[in-house]
Amino acid sequence: MEFVRDGALNSLLQKGKSGLYPNAFIQYAKQIADGMKYLRDEVSEHTIHRHLKNVQIFTSAAGTFPWMSSECIRSNAFSTKCNVRSFCVLLRECITGEIPYRGFDRMQVLFGIATNKYSSRIPTACPENASQFMKVGNNFHIIDQHIVNYMNNQMKLLKYVILVGRRLATTQSNVNIGDQMKMLNDNKQYTKALELFDTLSKQNIDKCSNWIIIQALKACTEINDVQHGSQIHNLISSRLKRDPYVLPSLIHFYMQCGDVSHAQLLFDKSTKKTLFMYGAMMKGYIKNNSAKKAIDLFKEVKNPNEVMVNLVFNACAQLATEKELNLLKSISSMIPNSFYSNHYVLTSLIDAFIKCGDVKSAKSLFDKSTKKTLPMYGALMTGLTINDREEEAIAIFNEIHLNELHRENHNEKQINLLFEKKTDCFEANITIYLCLIKALAKLGILEQAQSFVQQIPSSVLADHRIQNSLIHMWGKVGSVDEAKRIFENISQLDHIGWTAMINSYGLNGMGIEAVKLFHQMPKELMNDLTYVCVLNACSHAGLVDVARSIFNNIQKKTEIIYTTMIDCLSRRAAFEEAQQLIEQFERDHAPALTIYSLYSLDVFIIHKVLVPLLSGARNQKNTKLSQEVVDRMQKLFPNMKSSLVPASILLANVYASAGDIEKATDIKIELHKSGCKKQIGVTVTDIDGKLWKFRAHDRSHAESAEIHEQVDRMSKRIIEHGHKYDASWIVRPMQPDETIETLLCGHSERLAMAAHFIRNRKPKRIQMTKNLRICGDCHEVTKLVALIYQCEIVVRDTNRMHHFNMNGQCSCQDYF
Repeated sequence: MEFVRDGALNSLLQKGKSGLYPNAFIQYAKQIADGMKYLRDEVSEHTIHRHLKNVQIFTSAAGTFPWMSSECIRSNAFSTKCNVRSFCVLLRECITGEIPYRGFDRMQVLFGIATNKYSSRIPTACPENASQFMKVGNNFHIIDQHIVNYMNNQMKLLKYVILVGRRLATTQSNVNIGDQMKMLNDNKQYTKALELFDTLSKQNIDKCSNWIIIQALKACTEINDVQHGSQIHNLISSRLKRDPYVLPSLIHFYMQCGDVSHAQLLFDKSTKKTLFMYGAMMKGYIKNNSAKKAIDLFKEVKNPNEVMVNLVFNACAQLATEKELNLLKSISSMIPNSFYSNHYVLTSLIDAFIKCGDVKSAKSLFDKSTKKTLPMYGALMTGLTINDREEEAIAIFNEIHLNELHRENHNEKQINLLFEKKTDCFEANITIYLCLIKALAKLGILEQAQSFVQQIPSSVLADHRIQNSLIHMWGKVGSVDEAKRIFENISQLDHIGWTAMINSYGLNGMGIEAVKLFHQMPKELMNDLTYVCVLNACSHAGLVDVARSIFNNIQKKTEIIYTTMIDCLSRRAAFEEAQQLIEQFERDHAPALTIYSLYSLDVFIIHKVLVPLLSGARNQKNTKLSQEVVDRMQKLFPNMKSSLVPASILLANVYASAGDIEKATDIKIELHKSGCKKQIGVTVTDIDGKLWKFRAHDRSHAESAEIHEQVDRMSKRIIEHGHKYDASWIVRPMQPDETIETLLCGHSERLAMAAHFIRNRKPKRIQMTKNLRICGDCHEVTKLVALIYQCEIVVRDTNRMHHFNMNGQCSCQDYF
């Protein structure tokens, strides 16, 4: 092969650019196989050349990674198996004309093959018998005897080669077009796939096989081309009755493009409904936020397969109520044990349990799994973060890191080599890194974020999804400069990047910068989240007139946009205007609980926390308005306990702030009788690389005595600077041995600050995250502490970031 007249094989393939012709392929493949057999059987040393490649055949220990087997790269004992793997890679190259692993970093290929992560992709047009051979060759470690039989029987190999050539030579152009369309779809070239279909369908639609139709519908679905897909439906309508094979794809197309009624009509008219059709309908219902219909449809199926079980788990996750949790437990107890070996089903079940609030079942399921996949890790990390257990999510990331590092028992020298080349033995998956970044954003501690981001390889940092998430994260930990640096270095900004940066400015009290960036953003990229983030930025900076202008210029105002504007007005005590806005919304829409409930938005998740009118009324101690709002909410939404409970708690706090402790106590007693529990306030801070947690009046730490003594010293100093403790922030009756000062000084953020002063007498910076809104008295105290101790203090509460500067001022300008 090295001395054919056309030169080395790689030269020949480069000239052809599309692989060898069938006859040449047969001839060359047989010669390569004969050469392998000769070296193994005839040479006295029984030579194993170790890997084949298009330029040369090596007999030394040197090689080129894409054509090598894992046993060769890892310096294990060589066997005939390594020849087979190289042979299969070479055959694929001959069929496609493509160099193996084109576009991969050299060290990525090394590590991927060494750890059996990468195998050579089998060409789409490859016939079944050839595919089976290549599958065995790519996974030689699973059936050793099968491979030896292939290589020992030259006639079988020759028969295989001839069949490949014959199939390639006689394949009809119709089939080739279907395969070509699939390849185009696989490479996200959907428009070109449709152009190919249009060319064939114009000649004769009857010549278009089901395979071609399915690929055309897939292309339409991916680019949401409803018009083109409807035209295809019209072209094939006559064949649907006698040949329903493409019906699931057609239903899937309509569902994914949002035309639920058309998909429903096709499904209802079908006299013989297949599992594929049920699956397409269920997936479509979930896509179109109709998870209950998906569950109802699932109940009609007698023997659901793994795909349908996976879908019903997704539907339960979308609804996430106690009813769905019970359904999850019922279905998971009845499905065959074999379903649990499907990691897609297992991942969906873990995700569903977590979203339904049953973290315990999710963790139990995860721990019992003998083969944990990255999607399973990702589902658990995301769920823990959502359920305020972000520290556990970060710990899971560390577990993945450790497992990947040692899974193949690499020695220290190999590990160092991989790290030096920036090819992580820990190229987890973009999704895992996204889960980590979200957990760090939720934790909200700058030092922790910096530590982990340094571990992310540059190849991952270049991904636009990671960059957008990092903008969001840096904003949530108070590092706006770092968020801005990433934003300015993104070559092609999308709507997520723009919105994330606007939100970062808004969270950190930089409302003017947020509005300026909003006006620079291309209008075609703006969506509801963009408007919500800029209105929030105005709300947190007191820019009510600017917010009015932006709101009035939004053409399509959705429920969440109204909610954000109402919050903005309420923070400025413009209650009458806020109520008028509610009435304006309800004239054209059904009453919505979100209008009454405050949404504190970040770029990716909307968290319902308090009530905008109540929040504003709390600041003004307006008990009359607060009671009216809660009464109206209870009348309109009597079953929405998840929102009514925090509203009632806030109402009690409004009465307490106005001095009516008895009324506040009565409301809390009623809540307690109903089984409702108030969320416990917790402040988290990083001291010397370790996370500390504090509750109000916490004495669980070894240094608690010293911490409370430091709080007393702080209290004396702020009183010397004129501070007077505000009793309106005390929301429960005082005990005989309590005072206003002792109650307020026991708040968790004050204990966290004191712990910093105990460990570091003169800290330059203190950062804390609190799961509740900071109280007004703590806000005033923190401003004084920053001034007196000349220390920058950053506090993130449920609504925003507070940067307390050493001049005694806060970035929120008291708009909180």
